[in-house]
Amino acid sequence: MSAQQGRHFLHIPGPSPIPDRILRAIAMPIIDHRSAEFAVLGKQVLDGSKAVFKTKQPVVIYPASGTGAWEAAIVNTLSPGDTVLMAETGHFATLWKQIATRFGIEVEFIPGDWRRGADPAAIEARLSEDKARKITAVMVVHNETSTGSTSRIAEIRKAIDAAGHPALFMVDTISSLASVDYRHDEWQVDVTVSGSQKGLMLPPGLSFNAISEKALAASKTNKLPRSYWDWQEMVKINATGFFPYTPATNLLYGLKEALAMLQEEGLDNVFARHKRLAAACRVAVETWGLEVLCQNPAEHSPVLTGVLMPPSHDADRFRKITLEKYNISLGSGLGKVAGKVFRIGHLGECNELALLGALSGVEMGLAAAGVPHRSGGVQAAMAMLEGQTEANAPKAVA
Repeated sequence: MSAQQGRHFLHIPGPSPIPDRILRAIAMPIIDHRSAEFAVLGKQVLDGSKAVFKTKQPVVIYPASGTGAWEAAIVNTLSPGDTVLMAETGHFATLWKQIATRFGIEVEFIPGDWRRGADPAAIEARLSEDKARKITAVMVVHNETSTGSTSRIAEIRKAIDAAGHPALFMVDTISSLASVDYRHDEWQVDVTVSGSQKGLMLPPGLSFNAISEKALAASKTNKLPRSYWDWQEMVKINATGFFPYTPATNLLYGLKEALAMLQEEGLDNVFARHKRLAAACRVAVETWGLEVLCQNPAEHSPVLTGVLMPPSHDADRFRKITLEKYNISLGSGLGKVAGKVFRIGHLGECNELALLGALSGVEMGLAAAGVPHRSGGVQAAMAMLEGQTEANAPKAVA
């Protein structure tokens, strides 16, 4: 294979491309993580992160992937033998279930077809049946990265309240934070987990827990052991801007810059941009005559679009041909949809021209791989974006 010229088009649904501003920020010289200078940085990112989660409650940051945030949420709130209610929305909900099971947690898994988000009605019905209040927590993935379906978290909160159930509410926002509207306090989420490599536009390596007072109280009485993940130690020393162990200093410099970029654009503008690009991507897919994996329009992800391949055509073969010919990386199908689906990421700093370049690569790749389709998807996406000139104008940030 000959070397390819020009930029590589990274359009997997995370890690997302890292803006130059953030790369330059990460390239700062290392500093003493016990110094007054670091305390200023620590306070800036710990306090600044709250705006993205839309919370006034503590946000703790671990040097870890999003999987670490999952584990921290479990070991700080649950005890062996506890029962939790989860929804099978896709590959990552399944992985979170597996982690809980390894800690001796009983998981009731509401079955799903991997083509939609969690069903608020099903959650309400199960909680209403739980007269003995055996269920300790409801755990939901906000944006299922494997499928492109987004669960309706506000409606799930209403379902929990309608059932009058005291269960903790835990939400995975690893692929939705800073790309999809999310409200930790307003939706009364007890633990929100997230990671750095998606909407925050950073490399992998930081994970987050936003924690309610109810969850903090649970962490004082639950029975699972922890040391590295202990919230109590983190919250105590975070108040001074420091961490109980060596932090990922240069990633925190990058986080400071990412938070500044989000504030400059305005979160509402960020969310509107992601919705606009996602709609244009779906128009292209439909024009090609292919099928979007997520079947509920109300749950279409602003972060990525999962695309079903026609029968007898392998998604991984298509992805390989498209990478080799046009230097674009697309997301693979995971778990139950491996080989059947490819995923187009349109998150982070993605804009109209980046999306149209990616869609051009996909359309040419479909032809090169011999996948049956209609041409004109890129033009259809372009027409949609051109027709939204007024909507493209960012709102002023106060």
